[in-house]
Amino acid sequence: MFPSSIKKLISELSKLPEIGPRAATRLVLHLLNRDQSELDNLSSVIKTLKSETQLCQQCFNLTEKDQNFCPICQDLKRDRQTVCLVENVLNIIPLEKTGYYHGLYHVLGGLISPGNGAGPEKLKIKELIERLKVAEPKIAEVIFALSPTTEGDTTTLYIERLLRPFKIKTSRLGRGLSVGSDLEYIDENTLTNALLSRK
Repeated sequence: MFPSSIKKLISELSKLPEIGPRAATRLVLHLLNRDQSELDNLSSVIKTLKSETQLCQQCFNLTEKDQNFCPICQDLKRDRQTVCLVENVLNIIPLEKTGYYHGLYHVLGGLISPGNGAGPEKLKIKELIERLKVAEPKIAEVIFALSPTTEGDTTTLYIERLLRPFKIKTSRLGRGLSVGSDLEYIDENTLTNALLSRK
């Protein structure tokens, strides 16, 4: 039905998260109606995406290629004694949208999930421990903002045990969050209440 160039693009876009063949087809048809200059610009931005970004050396959020630290870690107005642990970069966005949290972050890069071959060694846990050892000022609280799933709870318990010798306060988001839900899709009000009722 479509020329091979369109079929190829539909196939590639369908590989993206939450974009099935129908959504990919709509995107391709939308792109066909754009000016060539817009398509060239989009293509250029996609080509340089990986080469122009890197991970923050402190928290593992995304940052510009020529920056060692992300904008959050560079912001001297942030509470440098509080660190919020998140599974991935996407989880920072809804927490920031609440406008309530003003500390720093640490992106683990996943959750412990032995069934999927994800053990603690695959996460940024060792880097968290090193960060706690050298942080100035000393970190006073670590907030676990991990998804309320079996994997999230397993990861929290594992890291809490490692943090005991540091005598740092630990807290978790309140359980106003539904078990099994993904932090990425939770609205700001629910997240704000979860932050306020953390324990």
